[in-house]
Amino acid sequence: MEGRFQSVLTVACEQTEVLLFDPISSRHIKTLTEAHEDCVNNIRFLDNRLFATCSDDTTIALWDLRKLNSKVCSLHGHASWVKNIEYDTNTRLLVTSGFDGNVITWDTNRFTEDGCPHKKFFHTRYLMRMRLTPDCSKMLISTSSGYLLILHDLDLTQSLEVGSYRMLRARRTPLSSDGGTSASRSAGTPRQGNDSSKIHPPREGLSPRNSLEVLTPEIPGERDRGNCITSLQLHPKGWATLIRCSSNMDDQEWTCVYEFQEGAPTRPLVSPRCSLRLTHYIEEANVGRGYIKELCFSPDGRLICSPYGYGVRLLAFDENCGELVDCLPVQTSCLREIRSIYSHSDVVLTTKFSPTHCQLASGCLSGRVALYQPKF
Repeated sequence: MEGRFQSVLTVACEQTEVLLFDPISSRHIKTLTEAHEDCVNNIRFLDNRLFATCSDDTTIALWDLRKLNSKVCSLHGHASWVKNIEYDTNTRLLVTSGFDGNVITWDTNRFTEDGCPHKKFFHTRYLMRMRLTPDCSKMLISTSSGYLLILHDLDLTQSLEVGSYRMLRARRTPLSSDGGTSASRSAGTPRQGNDSSKIHPPREGLSPRNSLEVLTPEIPGERDRGNCITSLQLHPKGWATLIRCSSNMDDQEWTCVYEFQEGAPTRPLVSPRCSLRLTHYIEEANVGRGYIKELCFSPDGRLICSPYGYGVRLLAFDENCGELVDCLPVQTSCLREIRSIYSHSDVVLTTKFSPTHCQLASGCLSGRVALYQPKF
């Protein structure tokens, strides 16, 4: 679910459709009945009129709000389901990721009806989600094997192959009193059962751009079991990352907030330039197993909206909905539940705040979309 809420709310559907709504009146504007040939997974606006959709049919499509009878163009390059779209406003490069493990950049400055130039930027196994920080200085990638990758000083004009990027050596942070922790280690292509003998050492003379850090964030109560990071979001001010994860046994789900801790290493390649500290968490309902639930930050970053069974929960860092920087605990603490809303007849899978209004949208497995205007 995505949209420029001041003009249109767009909804990606499990079938081949994209729905468009007027967010103010809740009126259904249009249905793109054959937007793709398989499930539509994600929508991203490039500006106030141009948006991109991606699908399990392995393609990305560009659309213009002024002419929705046909696509602007279709983009071919992925070999499996395309799950994520990001946009670098600095270079005007569209960035996509899919279950083929590839992150691909597309030069939208030069698109035609036949597509646009593209190249593979990065590859890793078990890729789930990819995000850019608001200033596009970092790329975060989550994996189903429990890794969280961070590419620092991001330069999307370079293509990275295994071993051709600079890696940052491990540092583990101590456990907090309740068992929360954050850890990191260096690696080549992350995978389960990674053998340290397979790690590609950093090569001399490399540019400091696109330095790779691989983290294995642990979840409260999950210290002895692996986890799958299914949903990944960034704080709108770039202060933290928000993840939804499930245990490998799929019997628990957690929402966790990790604060970015910036700092130059004492020696090159010895300490991570950025480690993540687990600051807040909450256990989820674990309803609708096998489906990914997408959570989101409010535009000011004070609230988190999380799918919770047949409804949504509004979560905050403290009871006053304070800023994250004013609510950083000494030890890991629980997120505060501000409000629960149950308005669906099926499991809620996605949530999205309006960037301009006090408005929230949610979508459930049966395809129903609900719009809310929170009042406190």
